[in-house]
Amino acid sequence: KTSSLEVLMSINIAHHISICYYFDNTYSHIISFKKTCFVKRELGVKMRRKIALKPGQPEKIHIQLSHYKQKYNWDCGVSCVLMVLSRKNRHEFLKNFAHICKSEGFNKSTWTIDLCYLLKKYNVEHVFYTITLGVHEGYRGNSFYNNVLTKDEHRVKAKFKDAANVGIYVKKKSVTLVDILAHLVNGPVIVLTNARVLSCDICKFNKISSELRKCIPWPSTYQGHYVVICGYDIHTRKVFYRNPSFGDHVCLMSLESLDQARKCYGTDEDIIFIFN
Repeated sequence: KTSSLEVLMSINIAHHISICYYFDNTYSHIISFKKTCFVKRELGVKMRRKIALKPGQPEKIHIQLSHYKQKYNWDCGVSCVLMVLSRKNRHEFLKNFAHICKSEGFNKSTWTIDLCYLLKKYNVEHVFYTITLGVHEGYRGNSFYNNVLTKDEHRVKAKFKDAANVGIYVKKKSVTLVDILAHLVNGPVIVLTNARVLSCDICKFNKISSELRKCIPWPSTYQGHYVVICGYDIHTRKVFYRNPSFGDHVCLMSLESLDQARKCYGTDEDIIFIFN
């Protein structure tokens, strides 16, 4: 017959063993997770292709821009346009900000084609590349676009249709990283990204989630956000960019992170090459 003391002792021993097993098992999973991340990072490094620059193209470029921080939750694209304008034109735009936004028809909801019309207004030479001419039919029901499609669709389609007539060059094309780097010799680039995927190596914006996503990919909800790419460093495989959400400083991210952020579903891979 087993005494009560012996029963308690056996329960305690079993409990202790189960706790040890739990921690040991958890530790094993952590080690396994770290190994998985390490292996994926190593494979990523090995699979990276060397970027082929054009003959004579510098290995590092940094375009100086006057930063502008957005004031509202909708004006990131307009703020990017302000960053590439001359001082005189920027002053004129800001002085008549509300009137211009209203007369251009977008008010508080800007699409990339709206930014092109603003650039044209101030005689900024540019080319707009996108994989969708007009409005993507698949965005109906999308949480980000649902509230704006009804009121914006007619304006956006009309602006695409009239673009060539007013001297705005729009081309249906998916540009590559090489295309972007090659253009930066001529001027900055305004690009539409998914803010939830965008990251910065300097201010650590979204850095943790970005690193985890490399190990365990998961779908990200879409939140459109424009930034200005203003340079690159080919040795470190990084691009410099200005984020209108933040104050006056230059952000930094890898070429791979840029590609991931700009090619998310919802961006249409919209990108504007500025010549100045």
